Amino acid sequence: MQWTRWTAVATSLGTVTIAAVTLSCTTPGQQTAAPMTQAQKLARGEYLTTIMACNDCHTPGTFYGAPDFDRRLSGSELGWVGPWGTSFARNLTPDPETGIGSWSEDDIVKTIRTGQRADGTEVLPPMPWPMYTNLTDEDAFAIAAYLKSLPAVSHKVPDKLPPGTKPGKHDWVVPEPSAWDAPRTPPAGAPADSVPAAH
Repeated sequence: MQWTRWTAVATSLGTVTIAAVTLSCTTPGQQTAAPMTQAQKLARGEYLTTIMACNDCHTPGTFYGAPDFDRRLSGSELGWVGPWGTSFARNLTPDPETGIGSWSEDDIVKTIRTGQRADGTEVLPPMPWPMYTNLTDEDAFAIAAYLKSLPAVSHKVPDKLPPGTKPGKHDWVVPEPSAWDAPRTPPAGAPADSVPAAH
């Protein structure tokens, strides 16, 4: 009787020990959560585009204190003028003619992470894509799914303009940087001599 009791205790302890060792050897990357439902994915994408300030540039009216969420992320005609020329926040809705309707979710994720659009052109400032390079796959694809789910808005954003173009009346001019803020390399598309020498 006593041996039976000790055998049961030893077996139980052995099982607990094996379970503990197995769990301790599992890396965090191996402990995967259940995949998100489509509704959770879209909610996550909406949340991320909100906290990552996508609406600031891409939703009309935001910089004037009155974002128009009926035209959410449909682009802006406020030009950003700097050494790269003049850029405009693009239409991110799935409109096939003026937005990203022809883009796949993979195209969107690539652009967010690399600063290169589906057609191979570079994303210009002020788009802060270098900050998004470390998004997890789950988050990056949640953003892509959310953008594809938006109501399509037909809005052709002005084309980018080359460096040296006279600013328009709706353009915001980025002042020449101080020596402290001067980039060590020219922004994409800017001539090398447009960057002040660092002191």
